[in-house]
Amino acid sequence: MDPTAAGLTLNAPRRAPGLRREELAVLAGISIEYVVRLEQGRTSNPSAQVCLSLGRALHLSDEEQAHFMRLAGHAADPHRVPRLIPGSVYRILDRLTDHPLSAYDATWQLLHWNPLFAATFGDPTALDADNRTCC
Repeated sequence: MDPTAAGLTLNAPRRAPGLRREELAVLAGISIEYVVRLEQGRTSNPSAQVCLSLGRALHLSDEEQAHFMRLAGHAADPHRVPRLIPGSVYRILDRLTDHPLSAYDATWQLLHWNPLFAATFGDPTALDADNRTCC
């Protein structure tokens, strides 16, 4: 992925194209050490949250994200409720910043929210994941 497509500025010429480990870690919100361990195969089971964060940081399409999740061992079980938010929904949430917005799965589990939602209804991070349900 081109660093400028991720919103990064290039300060110096690069020997290799694409994002550096440090840049990917910052964009995904995970530690650089963990990215290195993933790259070197020293960690075997990255969580679904880490995989989703990496997919968003790399601007993967919905199909690429689903393939990435399957490769990481998070294949969709037909009896599980999917918790993957499509990239198109993230783009809508990012553009509608003047409205409190949130995204839920089919069981009304809160998956994503914008800052105005947190300011209006309270910060969902103060609740544990089991208590983030609606209705």
